Amino acid sequence: MFLQKYKITYFCGKKLKLFMKITLLLVGQTANKHISALIDEYIERISHYIGFNIETIPELKNTRNLSEEQQKEKEAELIVKALQTADFVVLLDEHGRELRSIELADWMRHKMQTVPRRVVLIIGGPYGFAESIYRLAHEKLSLSRMTFSHQMVRLIVVEQIYRAFTIIRGEPYHHE
Repeated sequence: MFLQKYKITYFCGKKLKLFMKITLLLVGQTANKHISALIDEYIERISHYIGFNIETIPELKNTRNLSEEQQKEKEAELIVKALQTADFVVLLDEHGRELRSIELADWMRHKMQTVPRRVVLIIGGPYGFAESIYRLAHEKLSLSRMTFSHQMVRLIVVEQIYRAFTIIRGEPYHHE
């Protein structure tokens, strides 16, 4: 059982302190107010299980004269500034490993036991990530082989994190 308020978890009947937090790092604001409202709802739900927050890196301005590679490099500089030394960095990337919801729950459970501080899930800008960010990442995950808008990806990610914790807790949200 996970008790967010006290940062304590029970594993095999023993009390363990739960220090891991999850941060979703985004490039650019969520523009659609309906998607934003749904994201807020899932953030509130997730907070019952684990420390969770969203950090937003401002979208680059005046990019008309920048190549895609230059834009990715400028975003990479901002991403690196948002990271902490002990972060476990996970890129949400089309070339990443696809997990079913049950597998994501197992992945989260494992990270809670092995990651000392923060798991940072990163959704990049419109052109993806600079090579420097790929080298920095510990893992890459993909939501699907289909392409979704960056706005929709945000919602899907928070819903899947919530779903993972309901699976871990054995709650009736997920049906399989």
